[in-house]
Amino acid sequence: MRILISGASIAGPVLAYWLARHGFRVTVVERAPALRKTGGHAVDLFRPAMDISEKMGVLPRVEERATGANRMTVYREGTRRPVRVDLSKIFSATSDRHVEIMRDDLSEIYYDAASEDVEYVFGDSITAISPDGEVWFENAAPRRFDLVVGADGLHSNVRRLVFGDESHFSAFIGIHLGVLTLPNTSDLDGELRLHVGVGRTAGMYGARHLGDARALFLFRSERRLDYCHRDVPRQKELLRGAFGGMHAEVDRWLEELDRTPAFYFDSITQLRMNAWSRGRVTLVGDAGYCPGPAVGGSTSLAVVGAYVLAGELARAGGNHERAFPAYERAMAEHVRGSRAVALSAAKTLVPTSRFGVSGLVQGARLVSALPAGPSRALLRLTTKSARLHNSMTVDSYPPSLPHQEPRPA
Repeated sequence: MRILISGASIAGPVLAYWLARHGFRVTVVERAPALRKTGGHAVDLFRPAMDISEKMGVLPRVEERATGANRMTVYREGTRRPVRVDLSKIFSATSDRHVEIMRDDLSEIYYDAASEDVEYVFGDSITAISPDGEVWFENAAPRRFDLVVGADGLHSNVRRLVFGDESHFSAFIGIHLGVLTLPNTSDLDGELRLHVGVGRTAGMYGARHLGDARALFLFRSERRLDYCHRDVPRQKELLRGAFGGMHAEVDRWLEELDRTPAFYFDSITQLRMNAWSRGRVTLVGDAGYCPGPAVGGSTSLAVVGAYVLAGELARAGGNHERAFPAYERAMAEHVRGSRAVALSAAKTLVPTSRFGVSGLVQGARLVSALPAGPSRALLRLTTKSARLHNSMTVDSYPPSLPHQEPRPA
């Protein structure tokens, strides 16, 4: 049985690995000319995604490439005295198994796990899909597949072709996100610097294995801003307008916008689809149920979704009419929960009032001041997103083929 996956970021390679282990013939098509190395930002893997990574044999590499973040310094806009937070308290309280890792690193690890068993086609994209599985490409000749899976992210090409324009399913949750790569002049090895004001939050962090750093910007607007996704100068202009004058340190980060080797900007939106399968086509990860980049735990959700989809296809013997509904039923509660906690996390990370700013900073101060036991109790009450993604339950889908260790990096 031949299955085509569009997208080689996170969900695509994980799905490809498990489909190959279940005996399916898998092709992955990726628009980029090679595995993406765009700078990216740190993402979280919680217990269920860590368990799946362990089954894939890649957990040692994941843990080796962890950012090593263990402390945070928080500045409230308009004040000089920072609050210092022990991040290890937060991580241990919210998840009994957790890793923060750069998205590009994680993508490469998952790709390596199955690259020898999967056909990867880079530098191409799907242009049309027929109901009987005929697929047309920008560059390659048409090919026929039994099933097609869109794992191509929030702005999914497969979803557009099969389900219609993104505007029918996306809901802006009031925040825009910017990420840039810049020199690690502050030697931020394992430290996050955070500046918080009403309607805007900026942070910078490094990782123990990176020679550079990342600056992350989140800011509120009443409606989605008017810009073209290819108009990078306009996006940088919007970012400067939102954060100029916040703090001298933030201004220095903004100065790197004209020199950064990697830049990302987008609105934070949720995908709200009642179903993400149609005929021989289904969606996985952000392409089908993005809860909101940077606020909704979408990476762990994508890993879990890919594992479940492959497992349900194997359980149904490749019968998509049985497997796709089972996959959607298995993921429905996780998706609804992720959407809800993303909205809550957005309010916390980017406060809408001075009271919210004060609450965030004072909460960080309290966590640092309390002994480990009381701080864990407090965090379990307030970190809804981590608790949700740590507690997802997933069926076991024994693979049909014996496990092979992934090739060394």
